[in-house]
Amino acid sequence: MNFTTKVPVKTYEFPINYHSKVLLLGSCFAENMGEKFDYFKFQTTINPFGIIFNPISIEQLVNRVVNQKFFTETDIFYHNDLWHSYEVHSECSRADKSVFLQELNDTLHAMHRQITEATHVVITYGTSWIYRLKSSNAIVANCHKVPQSEFAKEIISPESIAQSIQNIMNLIRQINPEVKFIFTISPVRHTKDGFPENQRSKAHLMTAVHAIVLDNASSNYFPAYEIMMDELRDYRFYADDMLHPSQIAIDYIWIRFFEHYVNDNCFATMQEVCNIQKGLAHRPFNPKTKSHQQFLETLNQKIISLKEQFPHFQF
Repeated sequence: MNFTTKVPVKTYEFPINYHSKVLLLGSCFAENMGEKFDYFKFQTTINPFGIIFNPISIEQLVNRVVNQKFFTETDIFYHNDLWHSYEVHSECSRADKSVFLQELNDTLHAMHRQITEATHVVITYGTSWIYRLKSSNAIVANCHKVPQSEFAKEIISPESIAQSIQNIMNLIRQINPEVKFIFTISPVRHTKDGFPENQRSKAHLMTAVHAIVLDNASSNYFPAYEIMMDELRDYRFYADDMLHPSQIAIDYIWIRFFEHYVNDNCFATMQEVCNIQKGLAHRPFNPKTKSHQQFLETLNQKIISLKEQFPHFQF
């Protein structure tokens, strides 16, 4: 008997390998996937400007980076003892104005290079709901705990999202024509918007992404949301807040991803990396024993051997 409905996932035509350079952008689920790539030592960049949930803000940021529109004093503001930008996550905020601007522009410069070198760009969309700053009508990526009365909330149409996705692809292809795109919808439920509103939001994202992917051979859709909803249809696969996937769920979705999107020639290396990571995480009761010293030496030899094959590996 089968106690779950398996979501079909096709083998990806342009698989990722250890020579690939992967840029992940978007919601917190992009970070979950990026951490897995990082654990297995793939060449990965994860959300240089922090988590961004909505498609329009991702597009605005990509546009700024591709066209190298560096941040100026007009792009930042002071609130609750910190300098912020409505275009980036609060983790980028700083107490010193000049340091903040310098770091923003250093990150912008680095991200421009990362886009030009990327073989794959993975974008995870979280929500179709956006917030506009009333004083400027600008769509913000993060409200930075500014009073809610300063913003107007609205949902983006599937057509607007599809156009935004196409704009992102066109922008990135200006400086990297050969890049491949993988899109996902975050399985995290945004119930603060409301339960029906969350479903509307996800539906808008899915409609838009599928409209684009169907017409673009270099783009692909990975069904992370569907796997969570249909294969892992049980609250035991959720974290304590009952909204985010648990670690088991993240691990499961990652397995479904790498089985179909990573070149199977990498699997043996991934296993070796995993063994080394577990060895490095091991905490002995008696670290000065001869047997443990031998264990460390063997582990070090494995690391040296892998680094000879893949110089970018850092443990």
